[in-house]
Amino acid sequence: MQPQISAIPDSILVLGAGELGMAVLRELAARPMLRVSVMLRPSAIDAKSDSKRQLLEELNALGIHVVSADVTNDSEEDLAALFSGFHTVVSCLGFAAGAGIQLKLTCAALQSDLRRYLPWQFGVDYDVIGRGSPQNLFDEQLDVRDLLRGQTRVQWLIISTGMFTSFLFEPAFGVVDLGQNIVRALGSWDTAVTVTTPEDIGHLVACILLEPELVNQVVFTAGDTITYRQLADAVDDLLHRKVERVELTVPALKADLAAAPDDQMQKYRTVFAEGKGVAWPKTESYNANRQITTVTVAEWIKRHLR
Repeated sequence: MQPQISAIPDSILVLGAGELGMAVLRELAARPMLRVSVMLRPSAIDAKSDSKRQLLEELNALGIHVVSADVTNDSEEDLAALFSGFHTVVSCLGFAAGAGIQLKLTCAALQSDLRRYLPWQFGVDYDVIGRGSPQNLFDEQLDVRDLLRGQTRVQWLIISTGMFTSFLFEPAFGVVDLGQNIVRALGSWDTAVTVTTPEDIGHLVACILLEPELVNQVVFTAGDTITYRQLADAVDDLLHRKVERVELTVPALKADLAAAPDDQMQKYRTVFAEGKGVAWPKTESYNANRQITTVTVAEWIKRHLR
């Protein structure tokens, strides 16, 4: 029998306070019925830099309790002991934490006494992409899903959000390159991609956590779902320019990846070009079903590029 989740989680621990972690923390802290904590590395808590001091000051102003742990060096048992003091743990520690960390955190969660775990899976639909994709880091995400689905004691939620909206405009990603006045299509001009801003993800995570009937499932959100043709059109129309359009086909991207097999950005380009599991209809998303407004790509361009 499944353990029953209380209607309101009495304590939530968020792992990490990066761009996504802070967006989630701000939204959770705005709900006075929640007791919210954040896990930071000891070096972050003891740091003397202005940015770290500002972070700690904001967390204090939000009423968020800070706990210290190191996901790289602490044992699974130590992390499990920490997690046991909370009802829900939300991981906002992504691939930058290093290979193996997603599995380590999940194992710690399943050893602990917590009631519900949200792993860091704020991205694509790994089930559809499957194992052996051009981005080898994705296989670990499937290992995490297998662990969660293979047990019944700890309830879990996975929230699929697509990529960060801003990543489409990241020069290193090479899709929208305003410096060179180029928009590149990954795969084809009709290939689609789902995107959501971190701020919208934070708001949606807070909403989803307070719906106790959402358990042991993947919840899909979508700030926007757009083809690369629609993206190029939006850049032209909203920035009053005429971009050069370059199509990067899957065979061409795979050839580039074969020439540079350790290039992480090339791995991402190739998997998104394949078009599997990287887009879903916004009309079928959690936010559309709940009539929650999210930022579209066009709105993001107006806010950040004009």
